[in-house]
Amino acid sequence: MKRIIISVTNDLSTDQRVSKICNTLQKNNFDILLIGRVLKNSTPVNRNYKTKRISLFFNNSVFFYIEFNIRLFFILFFSKKDILLSNDLDTLSANYMVSFLQRKKLVYDSHELFSEIPELVERPFVKSVWVSLENFFLPKVRNSYTVCKSIAEYYNKKYKTNFKIVRNFPTQKKITKGEFNFSIQNKRIIIYQGAINVGRGLELMIKTMNLLPGFLLVIIGSGDIFEELKKLVTQEKLENQVYFLGRLIPEELQKLTPLADLGISIEENLGLNYTYALPNKIFDYVQAEVPVLVSNLPEMKQIVREHKIGEVLTSRDSKSMAKQIKEMLLKDYSSNLKKAKNKLIWEKEEKELLSVFNNLK
Repeated sequence: MKRIIISVTNDLSTDQRVSKICNTLQKNNFDILLIGRVLKNSTPVNRNYKTKRISLFFNNSVFFYIEFNIRLFFILFFSKKDILLSNDLDTLSANYMVSFLQRKKLVYDSHELFSEIPELVERPFVKSVWVSLENFFLPKVRNSYTVCKSIAEYYNKKYKTNFKIVRNFPTQKKITKGEFNFSIQNKRIIIYQGAINVGRGLELMIKTMNLLPGFLLVIIGSGDIFEELKKLVTQEKLENQVYFLGRLIPEELQKLTPLADLGISIEENLGLNYTYALPNKIFDYVQAEVPVLVSNLPEMKQIVREHKIGEVLTSRDSKSMAKQIKEMLLKDYSSNLKKAKNKLIWEKEEKELLSVFNNLK
């Protein structure tokens, strides 16, 4: 049985992609150790495979990345393993060095176009550091995959690599409905679930709620602009229309998503990372049989139009957006959602993952 050490910089609690990958690999006779970090608000993890969380002195800024990779390097170096799986550029330095020094197989999973994330758009020096790391490492990585065709093509063209595609589909789920801790009687529910960061379109959605009486907006997740958005809600006097539930574990979230009438993924076009984004929340909405409204960006647009599971945003103007939402909810997407629910699932996508690990170079 080959042992894989998988590393991420998050706290493991809510990373569904990594959880699915670990479960698939374990079911196929790989021995798994998953390494992340522990935070003050981290919830316990109970998995069918081994996990380890690193406690750090620094939890943000450049010192976090330096400390994490130094600690990760020594853990990886002195641990038994056959294969290393690095998730995203912020874990690649330690993984690559151990792979190089000990001649171990290295696999790289790029969850996004890391050097093009919106947080780096106005930080040219920091961005240049990440681009330099990409330039150095990616041409040397022989086994790699990412979340969508556009990102794979970008990397393959730029670095002459051979990125495969393993889309972030959810496991197939039966719908089980929970309850919100507030009344939704006679209300239409719009849901957003995911990171609460710059460029997610949440400011626009909140302001649009002024034009949607009878609707509630439920925002689930955490991130850099969480408090800023709460202030915006107060400023717009929308406390009775917009609710923040914070970060939830997947089991809790899966019971709330089906309560919605509409799921949104309306990221702004803030650099190539968002241009090529194919957020997993779109597929979570589909599993809950909730129609989706997405940005007019290539990967999202293609999925929504191919499967006819919702609409593409026609304008980023609040008045037009409110009109489009009202018109959407007069339509019936249920038949198409049920069909897509059986197609866009991890059970069918995991064969692409296994193809990577069964054919390592």
